[in-house]
Parts: sequence; C-alpha cells; structure tokens
Amino acid sequence: MKQYKLINLGLGIIVFLISLWQYGSTAESAGSLWDCGEFISCAYKLQVAHPPGAPLFMLIGRFFSLFAKDQSQVAFMLNFMSAFMSAGCVMFLFWIITIISKRIIAPKEEDLTIDRVISIMGAGLVGSLACSFMDTMWFSAVEG
Repeated sequence: MKQYKLINLGLGIIVFLISLWQYGSTAESAGSLWDCGEFISCAYKLQVAHPPGAPLFMLIGRFFSLFAKDQSQVAFMLNFMSAFMSAGCVMFLFWIITIISKRIIAPKEEDLTIDRVISIMGAGLVGSLACSFMDTMWFSAVEG
C-alpha cells in the first residue's frame, strides 16, 4: 500500500492531539504535593533541585515558563510541559506498536493489504490510547 507511511504519520499526530487535549485540559493549575513545587520553582529560576537535579527538565521547563503571562501561570505552564511530553510519549508508543505489528502481520511491503493496514493501525490506536488513559500515566502527565 502506497499511503501506509502517510496514514501512520497522520494517525500518530491524531493520537498526539487527543492525548494533549486529554492531559492539557486536566493539568493542574498550581504545584501539587511532593517534589512538584520544588521542580517548578527551580525550573523558573534555573536553579538546581535536589539530586540528581534533572538539568534537562530544568532547561525545558524554563523554556515553557517563558510562555506564562505572569508568575501565577508558571506552575500551569510547567504542568502543561509534562502534558505535552507525555502526549509525545503516547505518540511514539503508537509508532512503536505499528512498527512491531507491521513486522508481524506484513513483513514484506507487498503483503500490505487494506485489511492488514487496518489491523496494524487499530493495534496502534488501541494500545497507545489505552496507555494514555491508564491511571499512572495520566497522573504523571498532569503535574510537573
């Protein structure tokens, strides 16, 4: 099938957008319990959090904090950063599932028929969206 890559790319982006809406609409507007407040304030001021420090998180968090209207929005922007990154994780999970499914269902390019493409994409959609709605994933995606 000639449009397999386009279908795979399009559905991956749709999975990302569904997950981003899901996590972004339920993201916390302030810091929550445990380390979230510390990481939010350290990312905003580019300081060092407790070990191991998470320098990449701090740099990306500082970038997202620049989009806050004022200081009261910084916590939400860092929580939104977690939602954005988690939605990206779900998108990559979709593509991993479709790669593995394609190798199992249609190992050769000429084996791709419309019913096999539907089963490959269906496996990717079910697996990735089921992961996005899992309690552990959702809980981690809505807080910094």
